[in-house]
Amino acid sequence: MTDNMALAVALAYHRAWTGGDLDEAMTYVADDVVCDAPAGRLTGAAAYRAFMAPFVGMLKSADLIGAFGDDERAVVVYDTTTTLVDSGPAAEWVTVKDGRIAYSRFIFDRLPFQQARAATG
Repeated sequence: MTDNMALAVALAYHRAWTGGDLDEAMTYVADDVVCDAPAGRLTGAAAYRAFMAPFVGMLKSADLIGAFGDDERAVVVYDTTTTLVDSGPAAEWVTVKDGRIAYSRFIFDRLPFQQARAATG
């Protein structure tokens, strides 16, 4: 392992899903992943994929702001442009075990997305 395994995995995962390739992104996610997101806790790769798919589908672009990590943990901070909002800043803090994301914590503000959905009916 390298000294920055988690960072490498987090960045590869980020590049895949922000590039629209959710299948590739999921190769970096453990089958028993646990994810804490603003809507609550998700457990397992199927639930994680179901959480990510709608967002990946509406993503227009993503700008990487910064990424830091070591062999076990990494944080990736980015801003997204989607079909709903022009700016959706977020951060993901991940723990990597055996080369795959075993835990993810998403941090983002859901309110602009909820407001945009309400405005469009």
